[in-house]
Amino acid sequence: MLEMKVRGLTLDPLSNMALVILRDMEGNKALPIWVGIPEANAIALEMEQVPTPRPMTHDLIKNLLEGISAAVTRVVVNDLRDSTFYATISLSLHGKEFHIDARPSDAIAVALRVKAPIYATHDVIARAGSIETGVPNVTEEPSQVKEWLENLRPEDFGKL
Repeated sequence: MLEMKVRGLTLDPLSNMALVILRDMEGNKALPIWVGIPEANAIALEMEQVPTPRPMTHDLIKNLLEGISAAVTRVVVNDLRDSTFYATISLSLHGKEFHIDARPSDAIAVALRVKAPIYATHDVIARAGSIETGVPNVTEEPSQVKEWLENLRPEDFGKL
C-alpha cells in the first residue's frame, strides 16, 4: 500500500464529474477518482475548513465515532471493479479493529475530518493507470478550492 494525500479537486470536462486527485507521499504517482459533485463539495468544505451551520453527513459520522470512542485508523482505496473504486474505513473500538465498506469519496471525506491516513493498494494504482504528477487544472491552492466551491450551482448537483 502507498500512503496518499488529497492533492486537489478538478472537474472532468468530458463527464462533468468531479475528480479527487490522490498523490503518493513522494509525489511520484497520482490517482484520479471520479466522484459526484456533492461528495466533492464535502471534501472541499473540509479542505477549506469552511464551517457549516449544522453538521454535514461526514461531520455527523465524525461526531458519532468520537461519541463512542472509536478511532479511524486508516482509509484504504482497495479495489477497482468495472470502473468503480472501492474503499474501506478501518476503525479501532475497544481494542478491536473493524473494516467498513465505503465509497472512496465518503471514506476520504471522513479521513480528512478525523486526520486519518489514506492509502491506495499498489494493485488499484496499477489498474487505474496512475497518472503522472503533472496533472493539469488540479486545484491544489486553497484559493482555487474556494473559487470552485463558490462557483458551484444548484443544477450541478443533478449531473451525477
